[in-house]
Amino acid sequence: MPTGISFDRVADRYDDTRGGLARGVTFAADIRSWLATGTVLEVGMGTGVVATALVGKETPVVGVDVSPLMARRAYERIGARVALGDALALPVGDGSVGTVLFVMVLHLVGDIWPALAEAARVLRPDGRVVAVHGVPASTETDLDEALAPLGSFRRHRSDDDDSLQRAAEACGLRRLHVGGTTPIAQARTPNVVADEIETRIWSYLWQLTDAEWQAQAVPAVRALRALPEPNRARASTQWHRLSVFGR
Repeated sequence: MPTGISFDRVADRYDDTRGGLARGVTFAADIRSWLATGTVLEVGMGTGVVATALVGKETPVVGVDVSPLMARRAYERIGARVALGDALALPVGDGSVGTVLFVMVLHLVGDIWPALAEAARVLRPDGRVVAVHGVPASTETDLDEALAPLGSFRRHRSDDDDSLQRAAEACGLRRLHVGGTTPIAQARTPNVVADEIETRIWSYLWQLTDAEWQAQAVPAVRALRALPEPNRARASTQWHRLSVFGR
């Protein structure tokens, strides 16, 4: 049974709500200089936007995802470089890849420690683990105040800097770099964000109980729709943590 969270339920909307190929290009540019020589294995490849940008530069990239529908979209982009696979049981031989890449997926795998151990298993002796991770940081707008009732869910992540470093060190990996990704511009209206919550487009909403939904999600939607000019986009920028580990 695969571990982690499958994104089958939002595969048809994933790119439209997460920046699509443009975001993949930005992340690929941040990641490229940290890749070791040899094959890149992207764990949680999703729809393949990062891999597409890397493959376009002739980097040997393969990937796995637990979601059949997400993997299908990646296959449409990069062909037979993607397979169904679990972060905790990678279908890859010991010491066979140059880089294991995690882009905004570690918080979804359940436990980052065995995920890092599995990454270390498949790495060559000179290989690297590259991760885009952590709670995204952003310039604040009035959307953030309206979303405050959901704060404990939106900001709860298992892949913060310290947790990731401890897990990596337990697997014999040392941190080579920690920094931030290039900020990405975004513009969203209060009504669009309210719609995204009501349709549960974000994975942190999928496990809410009925009581939590009523206590946290409903007030957030109400506050969003009550903001002035709810159809006017609020411009902001967002960025993530970028960590690199090696032997």
